[in-house]
Amino acid sequence: MVSPTQTIQPVAQKNRFNIGGEEFFLRLCLIALGLFLLFGLLLPVYSLLSKGLQDANGNFVGLQNFANYFSEPRVSVVFWNSMRISVIATLITLTLASVYAFALTHSRMPGRPFFRAMTLVPLLTPSLLPGIALIYLFGNQGFFKEALFGYSLYGPIGIVIGEVFFTFPIALLIILTSLLSIDSRLYEAATTLGAGRMRTFFTVTLPAMRFGLGAAFFATFTKVFTDFGVPVVVGGSYPVLATDLYQKVIGSFDFQMGSVVGILLFIPAALAFLAGHLLQRGHNSGIDGRAVIYIPAKSRVRDISCFVFCSAMALAILGILVMAVFGSLFKLWPYNLSLSLASYNFAEHEPSGWGAYRNSLRLAGSVAVFGTALIFFGAYLLERMQGASWLRGLISFCCMIPLAMPGMVLGLSYIFFFNNPSNPLGGIYGTLTILVLSTVVHLYTVPHLTALTALKQLDSGLEAVGSSLKVPRLTTFLQVVVPVSLPTILRIASYLFMNSMTTISALVFLYSANTKVATVSIVLLNDNAMLGPAAAMSVLIVATSAAVVSMQWLLMQGLLRRTQAWRGVEK
Repeated sequence: MVSPTQTIQPVAQKNRFNIGGEEFFLRLCLIALGLFLLFGLLLPVYSLLSKGLQDANGNFVGLQNFANYFSEPRVSVVFWNSMRISVIATLITLTLASVYAFALTHSRMPGRPFFRAMTLVPLLTPSLLPGIALIYLFGNQGFFKEALFGYSLYGPIGIVIGEVFFTFPIALLIILTSLLSIDSRLYEAATTLGAGRMRTFFTVTLPAMRFGLGAAFFATFTKVFTDFGVPVVVGGSYPVLATDLYQKVIGSFDFQMGSVVGILLFIPAALAFLAGHLLQRGHNSGIDGRAVIYIPAKSRVRDISCFVFCSAMALAILGILVMAVFGSLFKLWPYNLSLSLASYNFAEHEPSGWGAYRNSLRLAGSVAVFGTALIFFGAYLLERMQGASWLRGLISFCCMIPLAMPGMVLGLSYIFFFNNPSNPLGGIYGTLTILVLSTVVHLYTVPHLTALTALKQLDSGLEAVGSSLKVPRLTTFLQVVVPVSLPTILRIASYLFMNSMTTISALVFLYSANTKVATVSIVLLNDNAMLGPAAAMSVLIVATSAAVVSMQWLLMQGLLRRTQAWRGVEK
């Protein structure tokens, strides 16, 4: 006769084996994520750094390349041009974004939802579009060239205006978050103590904004300092580091000096990212979860002033977008301004025709599908998996690096790593695969943080309940975590798709004749003085991105209605 303990023991051993096998599989997935970041990020960056210390024959020369680069008379000019443009554009952007954010949160002006939606428009555009629109508006043959009082658009003026347009929503969203977190009770206390509006602003509002302003400064500075799209269109003969890197690699094939410029481009961006991250950590440590949302009282003068300012900003944003649309429709600007769709006949203007746009759709779709699955499941492993804390900590750190990595630097590092004859992975060089890989790595950090935030809000006992019910963890992930997190997954997929459509910096070094994408096509069309087709391709990207955002909104609304219906059934 078999005793109960003899019967239970093999079952318990079987359960331990199953659980151990599942944990082993999850750790293998975690290792696979680490290998992805190793081959997609760390080793290429190492190749870039080592190339900067070697000569053309691969011999170690130390800092000789840096000494040779800095011995060029124009180098200090290029570096300080980049710094000057970045600081000026950042300060202007912060000023405009701060006033705009204050108007949205501290006034009762009409149309606030519309004004807030308008700030998202630049996020749908490639950085090349504002430069193209500015040529139509203020270029040598522009409609409003007199508005510059004789100064040329091509150079620092054009770069600053284009960068302000491009980075405005980034700064606004950060500052807006700071203003929305101010506790209404602070204003009530200031009013009770008899403080006037100006004193309240300087003692309550401004101190609460300081972390947001700091984070917005470093985020905007990094974006301007590393941007390639605006300077390549309206920079003219005014050199900055991003265009200098492009000329070194594409124009001169001087990869040693290109690696030096890439490293110089990376260092200030990394320092700015680190400073912004430290500021954000200090801010997060002081947030009170019991804060009361501030609802401003009506003030006719303030509300009218805010409405006028926001209307002017919205008109400027719309004006740049509308000008790009009209520019794509002009038959032969500036001589024949009749409207035509001739600029959209891309087969007449470049060899790839519509192929570049189709490649962008393939790239964006692949990045959205593969990137969303990888990033969300990777975040799940890092947030919900037990054990291997040292490995999870190391991978978590690597996941933050892409946010500080300029796209051009990443693209250049991919040339050195994947184009190396001794690299067995070199077969992907010149294919769409390397474009997908570089884009996923370049965009990794923001959706990773989004996924972590969503996963942190889930009940920490989900996996424990599943284990007690003998449900495998992967089943819990697929049938519980994924459905609950579907809105976040949709946001991640939309973010990856839109940014894959608009990105240019890394791809400009990695495309081939068969994998040319729309943003690269815009650069080439602009170089060939085909401004109309370049504007048409830019407008096409904006329309595609807007369609994806609209589709995401409709899906989110459908999920919301279904959730409300389920709650109604439960009641």
